[in-house]
Amino acid sequence: MSLILSQLVSVSKALKVVVLMIIAVLSAMEAKSQTRKFVSQFSHFQNYFSPALTGYEGSNIRSFVRNQWAGMNGAPKTYFLSAELDFGELSGLQDPALMGQNAVSISVLSDTHGAFRENELIFSYASRIRLTQSHNLRLGAGVNYQTIRLDGNSLTWEEQNDPILGRYLGQFSDLQVVDFNIGLALTHKKYYFSYGMHRVNGGQFTKGDKFMEAYPAEKMVQFGLRESLTENLSLVFNGFYRSRKDLPEVLEVNIKALLMEKVWVGAGQRLNYASNINFGILTSSMRIGYLYEFPVQKSYLLPGGTHEFTAVLNLFNSYQPRHRREETLIW
Repeated sequence: MSLILSQLVSVSKALKVVVLMIIAVLSAMEAKSQTRKFVSQFSHFQNYFSPALTGYEGSNIRSFVRNQWAGMNGAPKTYFLSAELDFGELSGLQDPALMGQNAVSISVLSDTHGAFRENELIFSYASRIRLTQSHNLRLGAGVNYQTIRLDGNSLTWEEQNDPILGRYLGQFSDLQVVDFNIGLALTHKKYYFSYGMHRVNGGQFTKGDKFMEAYPAEKMVQFGLRESLTENLSLVFNGFYRSRKDLPEVLEVNIKALLMEKVWVGAGQRLNYASNINFGILTSSMRIGYLYEFPVQKSYLLPGGTHEFTAVLNLFNSYQPRHRREETLIW
């Protein structure tokens, strides 16, 4: 009997070692993919992904908090804050979203994942060209300054054996990157289509320790459609496609139902990766939302849910009653 118990204990220890090794390998895989910042409620933060959409919804302040794989040590956490200023609103135009020509924004993003802490500062500018009575062509550009800090005391087993990261074991290292973003968008009150590119120069302008390769450029396509079905029901559909040469291509979609112009409920999916459910409320000058994301069964992401909180505050114009407008209130 004692021999059997001894063998069971040995098997149990071996299983623990195997599980820990699997977690370490998965963590290393995700550390690389986490350089791509995910936002499941991407339609609320169009200007971050494409500078051309700066000021598309007027002057406002936007923020989100994303806690990925909640409860796991070293799990990714992302914080975002941006301010957009539409000069058409400042000049008192009757319809600044259509008639205005210039908008600017400043965005700050902070992200931690495992041994890495990233801070990103983006200045963006957008100019609009009126094509028709209801269409605008928008061009945008931005400057991106990013700092990345590596805590060599928090490297995983797999990272410690990496030929590049292993050299920084037990020490703190910093890397700064300066790059540019560009964007192009066709917009209408009921739909939009946008193309954006982050890190046009491939992260070649760097300073500090070279503990990671330069970021390749990432191409992003966003599109959306919204329509009021009745006075108390509107539907909003958004899609988001991303492509980067060192990471898998990603397609995300979401759909929301806006009820009585006060509450929305929705669902979405990052194809082959994760699904989500979300809801939010609207007031006369702001909207607040919550999203819960869970990985799909065949995804290689680590288990555990993701929580995402969003808030958007209008700086000048409050939401108007339906009889004074034509478009649905949110994207």
